[in-house]
Amino acid sequence: MTITLQSGCTVMFTGDSITDCQRLESEDGLGFGYPLRIAGEWGLRHPDWPVTWLNTGVGGHKVMDLEARWQTDVLDEGPDVVSILAGVNDMGWHTLDPDGYVISAEEFAAGYDRLLAPLAEAGTQLILIEPFLLPISGVVEAGAALVGEKERKEWRADLDPKIQAVRELAHKYGAHLLSADGMFAELAATTGAEHWSADGVHPTPAGHAALAEAWLRLVA
Repeated sequence: MTITLQSGCTVMFTGDSITDCQRLESEDGLGFGYPLRIAGEWGLRHPDWPVTWLNTGVGGHKVMDLEARWQTDVLDEGPDVVSILAGVNDMGWHTLDPDGYVISAEEFAAGYDRLLAPLAEAGTQLILIEPFLLPISGVVEAGAALVGEKERKEWRADLDPKIQAVRELAHKYGAHLLSADGMFAELAATTGAEHWSADGVHPTPAGHAALAEAWLRLVA
């Protein structure tokens, strides 16, 4: 079953840096990542079927940060479809920020639920993208921190229950789920993780293309 994008509808992408992709520096406000690729491919396939595409992703944001701006950045726009990708900053905040703390799966799920409830009440169609972590090797920089195998192992243990929370919320609200973590795991097994993400979190151009292709399979 797919979501039908009606002619003239508004689709909003929101989340963290994976969605943001320097959107404020781009003329169309979509940035350089998967939202731009989705909008471009849709326009190519359906030139007489206009859709308004919006992006309110903000780099570094956690679910609690989305909550703080949800009314003005999302609800007030009245989108017909909202696509959310959040969770990777909830996973690693305590290792990247001196003021951060471990965000439990329960806290994450409760905050995410509060984002979805008013959208569901308004009849907004929902696409939830799982947060993901690719199994790259070596040590990479993440902000001011160095992230190696030990940190990624801790992150994976922290992320898995949050992914499960997103799956459960998708079921609760009848949202479409994009199983991005599993998708990237399968891709990484055949071509290597670094092809899809240099740091395990932020997609390469190929990674963004994979997200866009999977997203487009959910709509018609």
